[in-house]
Amino acid sequence: MGLPMARNLAGAGLRVRAWNRTRDKALPLEADGVAVADAPAGAVEGADVIVTMLSDGDAVHDAISAAAPGLRPGQVWAQMSTVGVDAVGRLAALAGEHGLTFVDAPVQGTRQPAEQGTLVILAAGPQAARQALEPVFAALGQRTLWLGEDGAGGAGTRLKMATVSFSISMTAVVAEALSLAEGLGLDPDLVRQVIAGGPLDSAYFQAKSQAILEGDFTPSFSVRNAEKDTRLITRAGETAGVRLDLVAAAGERFRRAEAAGHGDEDMAATYFASFDPGRDSRRDGT
Repeated sequence: MGLPMARNLAGAGLRVRAWNRTRDKALPLEADGVAVADAPAGAVEGADVIVTMLSDGDAVHDAISAAAPGLRPGQVWAQMSTVGVDAVGRLAALAGEHGLTFVDAPVQGTRQPAEQGTLVILAAGPQAARQALEPVFAALGQRTLWLGEDGAGGAGTRLKMATVSFSISMTAVVAEALSLAEGLGLDPDLVRQVIAGGPLDSAYFQAKSQAILEGDFTPSFSVRNAEKDTRLITRAGETAGVRLDLVAAAGERFRRAEAAGHGDEDMAATYFASFDPGRDSRRDGT
């Protein structure tokens, strides 16, 4: 998601430097006028705003720690990765060590909204940082929901845990319904036909069911990332004393799908977790 986000920032007329752990993955950004740095310090040096979009809290912490030679007090750090509740305090403390203004700002949305600049940004951070972030967030999202001024409190991340739990659980529900129809000897598209246009229909149901029915698992949000998020969500629930049975079950499905070789496919590939390994399915073309 970082690549289309950087592209949208450059497209909005902002001067952007980018760093990625695998440099070759960032090189296409040069065609958009983005300077690709060889090291994190080169990406952040002289910047007014730093954006992190990485896989987890450890990766974010490592990147900002490595960027230390290029950091200066007063820079605004918009931490937009999904890192989980436990990691926010550690990252905010790291920001404090370097005099950075920390804004907890994870996003709701996957690859396509990132490409379209229609993410929903769930932000918490000081009022003083918002002017610098306004053009950044405007280029990345369709709207920003500000949740207070305490970035270290992680209100953005806490809300992200709740909203992503909905999308992950819904994906598993759609996959199970279609797989049950196929297992019962029916065309799974009949499920879509029944739900389409009714009170249970949604754009999300249509997108995930279409991916399964067409066997197109081009990743918008991968099985591997979804499984990681189920662990973060479950941990957040444990901390809050809230039982999250559906997310826990979805996590088991994602782990089975990943073990079957679908880890890099879209999370709709949780569909395959319903079948014994090696079972033929029309969805994977076998």
